[in-house]
Amino acid sequence: MVDTQYPGTAVQRLKAVHERVKVIAADGTLNGPWEDVRRRILWAGGLRDLPDAVPGQGYTGHSFNDWNHVDLTTMNDETTDNQNDGSVKGIAVGNRLGNGIRVASLPELGSGGSWSTCAMGCNQDPPNDVAHIQFRSRIAFKLVWVPNENYDTFVLVDDDGTLLAKGKPSDGPDALPHLRERMMNYKIMEGSKYSYAADQIANET
Repeated sequence: MVDTQYPGTAVQRLKAVHERVKVIAADGTLNGPWEDVRRRILWAGGLRDLPDAVPGQGYTGHSFNDWNHVDLTTMNDETTDNQNDGSVKGIAVGNRLGNGIRVASLPELGSGGSWSTCAMGCNQDPPNDVAHIQFRSRIAFKLVWVPNENYDTFVLVDDDGTLLAKGKPSDGPDALPHLRERMMNYKIMEGSKYSYAADQIANET
């Protein structure tokens, strides 16, 4: 199965991720302590929790823990070793992620790999971010912090910006990524299809 618009997408793996997201959206775990929530998001995305690995060799301690590494991308085996040729602005030329993807990806979700790629550039149309440009892949989901008073609620949205899940960690806001990280996360989405669900929730509160 091939995605003709983004042929680097591991389509079956993306579908398997969406099935896992349905599980965590319904079981209440996205409202637990932040580190437990983050581990469940990693699991749903097909990634191991490897906070002690060497960066570049499977380390996922940064995944969903800052403003930028919030795109869960499922790329096929042919594009896992793709590098940034300079097309993704603000990202290092090269940006070799292949080895880390292979180490951290859970195999039971299907062929290809998963990674928490950088969202910077996603507010352009079409998105000019690592997933869509370097890997020629759709995202399975993106984490966006809701711009309410405390930025203490998040949503997971798919490549079209459709809401898949939301959560409000029980130990927030102090245990969450720093407020400036959460605010910057929303800022890089603002005005794009990816901020729509977060905006809707903010308007309801």
